[in-house]
Amino acid sequence: MNERTLRESVADCARLLHARGWVANHDGNVTARVSNERFLATPTALSKARVTGDNLLVVDARGEKIAGAAKPFGEVGLHMTVYRHRADVRAVVHAHPPCASALACAGSRLLERPFMPEAVVSLGATIPTVPLAPPGAAACDALAPFVVQADAVLLQNHGVLSWGDDVEQAYLRMELVEHLAKIALEAERVGGVKALPDSVLSSLLEARRKAGLGLAQKPAPRVVACAPPPTDAPVEIVTPRPEVAVQQLESVIREEIVRALSKK
Repeated sequence: MNERTLRESVADCARLLHARGWVANHDGNVTARVSNERFLATPTALSKARVTGDNLLVVDARGEKIAGAAKPFGEVGLHMTVYRHRADVRAVVHAHPPCASALACAGSRLLERPFMPEAVVSLGATIPTVPLAPPGAAACDALAPFVVQADAVLLQNHGVLSWGDDVEQAYLRMELVEHLAKIALEAERVGGVKALPDSVLSSLLEARRKAGLGLAQKPAPRVVACAPPPTDAPVEIVTPRPEVAVQQLESVIREEIVRALSKK
C-alpha cells in the first residue's frame, strides 16, 4: 500500500470512530506504520470527524514529529510501545467505545477469559485489562507486558487500544471488543459470564494458529497469507484474492469450532 492510500485509510478510520460515537471532542487516535522509522498519526486537538489524509502527521519511532502542521497526540508513546514490541503490527487504534470503556473504568476483567469461540480466533486467548498508570513513560511500561500476548487491551480508567496488520484489522478488533463488552454486560444481568472450558479454548487457539493470526502463531512453513509474515521467517507467500482468503479463514473457524464443541 502506498503512503497516499495509507493516509486515506487512517483518515477513514478516524472519521468512522467519530461516526460510531466511540470518540468525542478530541478523543481517540490512529497510527499506521509506513516504515520502521516513519509512522502516520492523527493530529492532536482535532475532532476525528475532521481528519483527512492531508492533515495527518508523520512521526518517528520515538513519536517525535517529522512532518505536519499540528502536534503529535499525547498518547503516541502507547502506540510506539506496540510497534516496538510487535514487528508484525502495522496499525494501532485507540478510542473510547462506551461499553468496553465502562468495563475499563470499572477495572473489570470480564474480557480476560474468553467466552465466545469466534472471538478467540480473532483476538486470541485474552483481552487483558492494563493497570492504571500515570500518562507518559509509566503508562507505556504498564502496557508493554501485554503487547505480545494480546491484540487488544482495555486501558483501566481510559478506553481500548487495538492493533493489527493494517488499519482495517486494528479497527475491526476494536469493534469486536466493544461487541463482546456489550454481551458481557448483558450476561452479568442474567447469571454472569461463563468462560469457555480449556478443552474448547485449546482447539480454537489452534484454529487461530492455522489462520496465521497473532505474533506467536504465525507459521514458518509455506502458508497462504492475508498479511505479511515475520521478516525472519523463510516462507513462500501466496496471496489469494481477498474474497478467497476470507472464505478460507471462515472455513477454518467453522471446522475448529464444530470440532471443539463436539468434544465437550
